[in-house]
Formats: sequence, structure tokens, C-alpha cells
Amino acid sequence: MKERLNLTIDGGLLNAIKNYAASKQTSVSELVENYFKAVTRPARRKNIIDLVDKLPKPAIDEGADLIELFYKEQGEKYGF
Repeated sequence: MKERLNLTIDGGLLNAIKNYAASKQTSVSELVENYFKAVTRPARRKNIIDLVDKLPKPAIDEGADLIELFYKEQGEKYGF
């Protein structure tokens, strides 16, 4: 069910948004409604930093030489 909402905005901004809506072949009401939907929609994606922080820590000694471990692993894998 659609409801009515009164907004008070600057006249210049209103003219600009009306021109924008006309160029997109939509109405100001539809633009506002779509914006409100986007703002109130729960976030679907998580921040990449949060995802990386949740990854299990590798079983590598903190003092290990990672370059040496890499070449050792590659040598075992490819036989050199």
C-alpha cells in the first residue's frame, strides 16, 4: 500500500532532481522510494577485512623463513 510523504528541500535541488528523474524516465517519488529501499536493506556482503580475520591461522612457525619454505615445498612438488 502506497502512502504519502511530504518532504521539504531546497528549490534548486528539487529542479535538479526533477530534471534527473526526467532524463532517467522515472519519477521523483520512485527515486526516493528506491533510495529508501537501498538504505534500509540489510548489508548482503561482509567487509573483506572481517572475512580475512575469521580465517584460520596457518600452522607456520612465526619465525620461519617463508621463502625457504616456499622453495622447499616447490622442490618437493616439482622434483627439483
